[in-house]
Amino acid sequence: MENKKSLGLPQGILIALTALCGSFALGFMLPINRNATSATSRQQIKSENIKAISGSLSRIEDFQGAMLATWRQEAISKGVLDTVPKSFRGKIIKQAKLAPNDKLIALTFDDGPWPKYTAQILEILKKNKIKATFFVVGKVLNEYPDLGKRIVGEGHTIGNHTWHHWYHYFNKQAAALEIDRTSDLIYKTTGTKTTLFRPPGGMLHNGLAAYAKSKDYTVVMWSADSMDYARPSAPTLVNRVIKQSSPGGIVLLHDGGGPRKNTVAALPTMISKLKKQGYRFVTIPELLEHEEKQKNTVTAQNNK
Repeated sequence: MENKKSLGLPQGILIALTALCGSFALGFMLPINRNATSATSRQQIKSENIKAISGSLSRIEDFQGAMLATWRQEAISKGVLDTVPKSFRGKIIKQAKLAPNDKLIALTFDDGPWPKYTAQILEILKKNKIKATFFVVGKVLNEYPDLGKRIVGEGHTIGNHTWHHWYHYFNKQAAALEIDRTSDLIYKTTGTKTTLFRPPGGMLHNGLAAYAKSKDYTVVMWSADSMDYARPSAPTLVNRVIKQSSPGGIVLLHDGGGPRKNTVAALPTMISKLKKQGYRFVTIPELLEHEEKQKNTVTAQNNK
């Protein structure tokens, strides 16, 4: 027995080989769940995508918030946002109640936006660095939306002057259609939500003003009537407005509804004369804000 050569492997190597073979055998015996592996991969990818999308949405929301804040500040500076104090909501105003030395006045234009004349008036206002208030007719704004956009884009205030500019009696449903339809179009066209309303012809008892007041619109009348709808000469228009002007006044003019070349011709001289008298031009919201501040100042002084 001692002279026979041993054919056996070292014990450690033999044990290792046995274990390795066992592992391979076990692997062949156990079924491979390819679907489970694929599902796990898809789940990981889906999870990563959700995280990426969530991060993107968060960044988009932050960006939108920043843009909205910027837009609001620009809108306020341009008079786009409705800044009429709550105390004037649902009320009829003809003139702001200001102290004699507060020589603020508001130019207002009705019946537009009108081809040719609205653009000419906007150019005059821009040249004089003046902001005004335009009460637009919905039907006309629908035909000339670019002029409506320009009114707001150049920092002027826009108000509601009904859809058709009719004078007859309106029940609540008809009044709602005239006013709401116009406000909706103003918003869709210019991005402005207005609560300023002026009834056609200044009629306060045909259902329109009542509906507007019930919806918290400020019904804006006037204290100085140019009567330019009758097409008087430019000098007549100027003299008429100058005679009726006073601190807190609201001037009625027209940029639409017919030929307004006399209004366009009168406007530069009218502005010049009012400036020489010490007047500063503001929008309706600015005018009412000033009255509100003045009231608060007087109240505070009286309570001391």
